Formats: sequence, C-alpha cells, structure tokens
Amino acid sequence: MLDHGLSNVMKVIKRQKWESLFKRRERVHTDDVKEFYAKLIMSHNRKKDVAKSKVRGVEIVFHHLQLASILGIPGNNGICEYIKEVWEESKYTKPLEITRRFVNDESIMEARRVKSVEMKHFQRFIHFLVMKNVVPRFGKRDTSSFMDLTYMNHLMARRLVNLPRVMMRHMSYVISMKEHEFPYGDWLTMVFEEFGLPLVDKKEEEPKRTDYFEETFLTMSPEEEVEEEEKDQTEFDWEAVIDEATEQGESGSDDQFFDA
Repeated sequence: MLDHGLSNVMKVIKRQKWESLFKRRERVHTDDVKEFYAKLIMSHNRKKDVAKSKVRGVEIVFHHLQLASILGIPGNNGICEYIKEVWEESKYTKPLEITRRFVNDESIMEARRVKSVEMKHFQRFIHFLVMKNVVPRFGKRDTSSFMDLTYMNHLMARRLVNLPRVMMRHMSYVISMKEHEFPYGDWLTMVFEEFGLPLVDKKEEEPKRTDYFEETFLTMSPEEEVEEEEKDQTEFDWEAVIDEATEQGESGSDDQFFDA
C-alpha cells in the first residue's frame, strides 16, 4: 500500500491530469538544454506565452498550448500566477492564511516562508512536487518559497493549475537572472524530439533520482541529501506508483489533505 502522503500526491497528479509526465522518464541532454536557455527569447501576454530558441541550428518555437500537446497535459485553462519576491494577495492567494495552514498554527500574525519541519507529513510531499516539478529550484529543500506555498495551496484546494504557462513563465524568469540553473531538462527532451532535433548530446544524463519523490528525502539532513545525490542508485519507479494508485482508486477519505 502507498504511504498516505504519497497516495494523496498521486491523487493531485491525477486530478491535474499530469500522469504522462511521471510515466515517461527522459534522459537530460545537458548541452542541448544549456544552448536552448542561452538562446531563449520569451514573450507573454494575457492569451499566450511564446518561446523561441535554436539548438544546433534547429529553430524551436512554441506557445503554451503546443507545449501542453507535446507533454500530453492540459494547457487551455487554470491558474498560472507567478510570484517572485513580493507575495501579494489575490482572489485565491491569501498569504497569511496560507502561512497559517502550512505552519499549522492559527496564531501566526505575519505571512512568511515555511520550513519543511513545520509542515505535516503529506504537506511535505506536495512541497517536493512543487519545487522539483512545477517551479523547479535547486537550493535547499528545508524552506519553502512564496511560490512553493502558493502552488501547494492551489493543488491542495483542487484548483486547476495551467502547468505549461507556469513552466514558460518560470523559464522567462530564470533567463532574466545572471546565474541560473536549467529547469525542466527531462521534459525539454520531449520538445527537442517534437522539433526533430537529433539527440546525440555527448553529455546525456539520466534524470537525477533526487529530482523525483521518495519518502526518505523527507527526513534527510542537507548533508545526507548531498551524499544521496552523489550515489548511483536504482531510480524510483514512478510508473509502478501511478499504476498502484490507479488500482487503489479514490477509496478512502482524503479530507485531511484536500479542501472540501
């Protein structure tokens, strides 16, 4: 049987119709990904997000609906707000309420980032999903960002998230930084394939085991996480987890996890 927290994460993924992203594990073509971001130009308006780049002479241009089609996930509606340093209140985002929810303390008087040790077990699973897949970041896992908390709250409230638009806005943000990592590397492999790019990157890498869920990560110290990432261990079998979650169906109450 799946752990209660992990099984609820699978329910989130199924409700958002993101299963295809976790059933297909792509190799990361590091040099191609770096060139894609180095040449990436983004444009945004209320109706469309557009990405334009070139990798090894192959022009790659797509908007968020095309990205959705390539990844096999919805992209025509849903929340796609992007929060940076200022955590502003909006229709569905109430910073103080969200902080209280994840600190699990109604006496909190000021919105703030939340440490993972303050979260309930299943909330930490959702945190891992958000910071490794929705808006990936490569810093410490022990504290949530405002962006993490916002999307954790949306997912737990059963609100539809427009992941392709969130991804493209996150891409736009990272290329605006002087120094940045390269998010969505494994999913970009699917984009490269769609545009006929021959994938012969010399620096082809398997997705890191630590880029995916595993219960042991939730209790690791920062030093243990570094050691774990350096190990060459068997990958987590997401397809088996999804199949098990499907077999279990929606049985059992999830009222502790989701909003009514």
